[in-house]
Amino acid sequence: MNMIDSEIQLPNLNLPEIQPQLKKQDGKLFIYDFHRKRDLILTPEEWVRQHWISFLLVQLNYPKGLLSLEKGMKYNQLQKRTDVLVFDQSGSPYLIIECKAPQISINQKTLEQACLYHSTLKSKFLILSNGMKHVSLRWIAEENRFEQLKSFPEAPI
Repeated sequence: MNMIDSEIQLPNLNLPEIQPQLKKQDGKLFIYDFHRKRDLILTPEEWVRQHWISFLLVQLNYPKGLLSLEKGMKYNQLQKRTDVLVFDQSGSPYLIIECKAPQISINQKTLEQACLYHSTLKSKFLILSNGMKHVSLRWIAEENRFEQLKSFPEAPI
């Protein structure tokens, strides 16, 4: 566990460590989002999302300009937001990452939520993650189904 002060404990995740810029203001903890260039309230889900952003950009060499965070979309008149959306070089959705807090299990409900986003955006890949467990899926359009992968998708070319 990373200790910020006696009140806040951030779990070590099953992702490469990050060096976050954290600050406390008005009793709330904030994390600086280098991609959006602003401070965000640090929630357990945001902790996971920031690790994924770093992993995509640093370890997997995804181009920064292809990432979109908390992108709004409509599904059946409801306003929804993807946690992380990556586009390919032609601007088509390539990867959706659905982040959950570390204490939330990756289950059928999580998959169904991510599939709602996929049904609208038609991405080639989908990752479900709570920072501890990750499920990486590839969409097989001809068979109208997902296939589970043993690794994460490479950066779009």
